[in-house]
Amino acid sequence: MADAPPPPLKPVTVHELLSMKQRGERIVVLTCYDALFARLLDTAGVDVLLVGDSVNQVLAGEETTLSATLDQMIYHTRIVRRGAERAMVVCDLPFLTYQISPADAIRNAGRVLQETGCHAVKLEGGAPVAATVRALVDVGIPVMGHLGLTPQSVHALGGYRVQGREERTAERLKAEAKALEEAGAFAMVLELIPAPLASQITKALTIPTIGIGAGPACDGQVLVLPDMLGLNDRFTAKFVKRYAALAEDVREAVRLYAAEVREGRYPGPEHSFPK
Repeated sequence: MADAPPPPLKPVTVHELLSMKQRGERIVVLTCYDALFARLLDTAGVDVLLVGDSVNQVLAGEETTLSATLDQMIYHTRIVRRGAERAMVVCDLPFLTYQISPADAIRNAGRVLQETGCHAVKLEGGAPVAATVRALVDVGIPVMGHLGLTPQSVHALGGYRVQGREERTAERLKAEAKALEEAGAFAMVLELIPAPLASQITKALTIPTIGIGAGPACDGQVLVLPDMLGLNDRFTAKFVKRYAALAEDVREAVRLYAAEVREGRYPGPEHSFPK
């Protein structure tokens, strides 16, 4: 008798992430920008695929995330969603698509969900965006928050540096985390803040925290995929661990291909169609 087919994958939902925090299970998050990697990450068991506006730097070659557009994010989120069966797909709302007014945020976030099929949006900021988070949640749009180093505010923050080292700033971040939770955010990214502060925020919240450069006490971790894979070998940060060195693997494969083409060894008989 043939083996029974495996049960269908259970999609990761907002409620499942909350349950994972309650059970003490760590949440695995990676950025993703296309369907090919979405399929690979999904089948490898990643819980959340974050279509970050970091795509503007990683793939588009820009210096910051600030020039990312809504159309750009919709395109990448739509193709990531095509490759994901189990993982939750979250789209970053780009700069100035949610800061002007809650009405603008609803219109833009609604367009993201309608045109991509993603499950949630992410936006940056604390108390100033709490009302916007509430407005989005009230119309049925799940929201992930983002505190600490918020790349869309990189110029106001004085560059890419650790946030919350001073007591006053740390207390503000704690208060803003609670404000986002009370506004209805289902999770939040904590980026580049001291590990003890991230631990305090994580313990104070009922919603999961996802750390990046924020120590091991967060409920989950996220990295930019090309950084983690060693594809982006021009970028280094203390908090990034490279689990592969694919940039050099790619170069070596291309060198081998180029050599075989130039020497007339590719395509060989085994790669040619029969007569």
